[in-house]
Amino acid sequence: MSKVKKVLWWIFIAFLIYAVFTQPDRAAEVVRTIWDILVQAVASLGRFFNTLLSR
Repeated sequence: MSKVKKVLWWIFIAFLIYAVFTQPDRAAEVVRTIWDILVQAVASLGRFFNTLLSR
């Protein structure tokens, strides 16, 4: 099972490198979008716990 996981991991890395070299603007936009989603999720969790602890 670990060999399959390792092969899939290398295929994923190769695809990322291919995507960055063939369409760098699109790859940057995808990374920026994922970053914005993560930042928004952390901010929402912070607001949730702040509200929860304020009551």
